[in-house]
Amino acid sequence: MTGQVETTTQSRLYVLLVLTLVYAFNHIDRQVLVILLEPIRQDLKLEDWHLGLVSGIGFAAVYATVGIPVAIWADRGVRRDIVALSLGVWSFMTVLSGFAQSFWHLLIARMGVGLGEAGGTPPATSMIADLYPPAQRATALGVYTLGIGLGILAGFPLGGLVYEAFGWRAAFFVAGAPGLLLAIVFRLTVKEPRRGGSDRIEAEAARPSVLSTFGFMLSQPSFLWLLAGCMLICVSANAFLAWTSPLLIRTYGVGVGEVSLMLGLLIGGLGGLGAVLIGMLCDRLSKRDLRWRPWTILICAVIALPFAWAFLHAPSIEFAYLMNAVPAFVGLIYASIAYTAAQELVGIRMRATASAFTLFCLTLLGIGGGPTLVGFLSTHFASDDPGTSLRRALELMLIFNALSIVCLFLSSLTYHRDAERAAVGGSPMDKGSSKGGVQPQKEREQKAVR
Repeated sequence: MTGQVETTTQSRLYVLLVLTLVYAFNHIDRQVLVILLEPIRQDLKLEDWHLGLVSGIGFAAVYATVGIPVAIWADRGVRRDIVALSLGVWSFMTVLSGFAQSFWHLLIARMGVGLGEAGGTPPATSMIADLYPPAQRATALGVYTLGIGLGILAGFPLGGLVYEAFGWRAAFFVAGAPGLLLAIVFRLTVKEPRRGGSDRIEAEAARPSVLSTFGFMLSQPSFLWLLAGCMLICVSANAFLAWTSPLLIRTYGVGVGEVSLMLGLLIGGLGGLGAVLIGMLCDRLSKRDLRWRPWTILICAVIALPFAWAFLHAPSIEFAYLMNAVPAFVGLIYASIAYTAAQELVGIRMRATASAFTLFCLTLLGIGGGPTLVGFLSTHFASDDPGTSLRRALELMLIFNALSIVCLFLSSLTYHRDAERAAVGGSPMDKGSSKGGVQPQKEREQKAVR
């Protein structure tokens, strides 16, 4: 394709770091709202179900739905331009969020943020897959996922500190404006990578149709089971992400500033570190056995579950922070491995669409469903103590974590076979090729060279 270029190690690192920074801005704009839910509720006289819609399905429905056509565009167009345009749109709509005078004003503004952010992840993950070979891909996408941690690390304290100094509206202005400048820098300094370059093959001349792309994805059971497991985790993770701050404020009587700083360090700093380190470990283990992709998320889900329960029943806020450290450290890895699977379980010209489908499911059911469901459950359980009703709602979210373990195990049963099938463009597999982790990868590379 015209405009695609070969990339050096230095240039691909630059693209990865800038994409990670863009992803961080994506989450800064989200987390500023999350940390300000309680003061916004009091100022605009809202109820928990209002907050659930604004932070959940109101944003996610647009984000998820628009992501599919944008990804189809990305599989055919210049991904760099799509990312730059999307960043400019969501940054502008974040600024507009600060002018909201009612629930409806805020909801429309957040839907606009979702419209812009829909064009961020699918083309970005597709670009990363073309820059980094399979043996390095989970690590690279782990670095990209670090943007979530960086966004939380910056967005939580930013929202809390600016709120305490200037009010909640100013926090949206400060969060959104820098993204407009970054969009210009990204467009002018990033080059479009050559499709298929990291796999040492040329992208096929014939572009698969939308129907054939979705048909292939839906015929890959490992992809579907892994996606189902990640969706279940995403529901719980985003419910906790959105409602942890209000829970701590209501339960322990602490201020927004204190909560924002501590949660930023825990979820953002520790979570971002975990995404990179666990992603590197996953890549190393997956060289020997590709089933470590779903196994890694499964093990993290098992480890996090008891600590999340202990967090909800902590006798003090100090103990709550301590118990939250473990779920925070392992809590972001599901996203990077989900996008890794979306790149290695489909053909080259299907990658952005597969990422968008992954994004659609994680967003609509996870980002949209988790916070929204908790908001309605909290309102349903309403009592004299608002912290108690919110705690009961979050307890139910842990059921999703438990169910994810089954789905991830089922994904591991056919992961080898499906990765091989994707590597040859969807051709039937030779018998016996689904065993082993290193040899299939070598066979793929030999076929690619030929």
